[in-house]
Amino acid sequence: MPFRGYVQIYTGDGKGKTTAAIGLAVRALGAGRRVLFLQFMKSRFYSEHAFLEKLSPALTLVTLGKPFFVAKDGAFTDDDMRRFGKKAVVFAPGQPPEKYRKAMADGVELAKQAVSGGEYDLVVLDEIIVARYFELVSDNQIVDILSSRLDSVELVLTGRGASNDLVSRADLVTTMQNTKHYFDRGVLARAGVDC
Repeated sequence: MPFRGYVQIYTGDGKGKTTAAIGLAVRALGAGRRVLFLQFMKSRFYSEHAFLEKLSPALTLVTLGKPFFVAKDGAFTDDDMRRFGKKAVVFAPGQPPEKYRKAMADGVELAKQAVSGGEYDLVVLDEIIVARYFELVSDNQIVDILSSRLDSVELVLTGRGASNDLVSRADLVTTMQNTKHYFDRGVLARAGVDC
């Protein structure tokens, strides 16, 4: 019986969305599947990159982020912005920098090819939902990816703030709930745990 793929979303304000997607990628590789792990809002700063790139020749890792944080004006508190410091690029709502929009558009095209070309069994679009929130990717672009997907491809979208429309289009939705987090006490991301 041929493999039937589904659309999964990992969303919510809690920790663990990317971690869950990495776990699924490892499981898929263990079953002999080919995986594309495409990260929309991350550069090769995160600890998982050192491991994922060496894990298997059946895993392709692509990062589209910049080495700093992108934020819409007013999306974060003044304290948060002080913590981000010069690593944050702030833009007015509806006016994201063109270089970011272009990088994300390239990622959307790569994602459409990946879900329709037959080269991959699992495609993870890490933080694409956050890219949508920051207006770097549109709802229509995400719907185009979903519409391009072969039935044999498992597709995972991650990021906080999944819209009701995206949730309705998915077959599985997991919401990570933040009950308590040390970030709220000003603890920055720790290598090997949070980044």
